[in-house]
Amino acid sequence: MPDQNERLLRCFSSVFPTLTEEEIENATAESIGIWDSLSTVTLAAVVQEEFDLEIDPEVLPSLNSYQAFREYLITR
Repeated sequence: MPDQNERLLRCFSSVFPTLTEEEIENATAESIGIWDSLSTVTLAAVVQEEFDLEIDPEVLPSLNSYQAFREYLITR
């Protein structure tokens, strides 16, 4: 079974297919021009499905980078 980081990378790749792995790992809403609020919601939906969890909508604004998503998953 793929590790958590691989699974998260796959989630990001499905939403941002043109980014390299390195770009994804450094991705923030500010650094990725195509990352908007719809991308955040889409990414959250993909992550919820992949990890079988529910993300509180109040948390979404803070999930504005790959690292933020990663840290969120670690604390779950």
